[in-house]
Amino acid sequence: MRLTLISCEVFTRELCETAARSPHQVNLLFLPKGLHDIGCSGMRERLQAAVDSVDESLCDMILLGYGLCNNGIVGLTARGVPLVVPRAHDCMTLFFGSRERYEEYFRKNPGTYFLTTGWIERGEATGDLRQLSIQHASGMDMTYGELVEKYGEDNAQYLYDQLCDQTKHYRRLTFITMGLEPDGTFLATARKRAEEKGLAFSTERGNLRLMRALVNGPRDPGEFLTVPPGFRIAADYTNDLIRAEKAEP
Repeated sequence: MRLTLISCEVFTRELCETAARSPHQVNLLFLPKGLHDIGCSGMRERLQAAVDSVDESLCDMILLGYGLCNNGIVGLTARGVPLVVPRAHDCMTLFFGSRERYEEYFRKNPGTYFLTTGWIERGEATGDLRQLSIQHASGMDMTYGELVEKYGEDNAQYLYDQLCDQTKHYRRLTFITMGLEPDGTFLATARKRAEEKGLAFSTERGNLRLMRALVNGPRDPGEFLTVPPGFRIAADYTNDLIRAEKAEP
């Protein structure tokens, strides 16, 4: 089977490994993580452009390496070939290998901030996506030095604490290991970030099961939505999370 996989770049290492071992012909297209930061309409527009760029004469199915992601995939339309997308709130479901395992961990460990190799390597918006991001528009991506320069030292610390410290409401940082890390560099980076923020640190073993099922099958309908040609992704406020609905002409 000829597949095109369009994915957020935070899954680069995991999905490249999965595609390399797949029995199928898999073409990979990774999009910047910064798409999540420009709002759901901007993210959907760029994802649709990526879907529409696929040469469907050379592709039997388009796979999406995304979760619901604050409704950033809602409205995506399948053109001439089906779209397949995981039933997941966000990327952590895929890193944990199932919604149930992710939800169980979150219940037992509230206030947890997660990191993976992809989030460490590629978690910051750059270029035009940074300029378009909600964080940039609100000043949330400014460094402490930039705040001092613009607002003075008396105000900089307060503004940084209120606007820029995105981990201030967390109590723990958990690094998810996927078994693909080349050495201890990523683990050390995650541990250092936890220490800098005064967070408890732990590690949790991830699972490639969902990513492998996305690429290789079988795809359980309870875990994956298949969107037929001429249909689009809609939010579903049940346990299914997403459903397919007829696209408008």
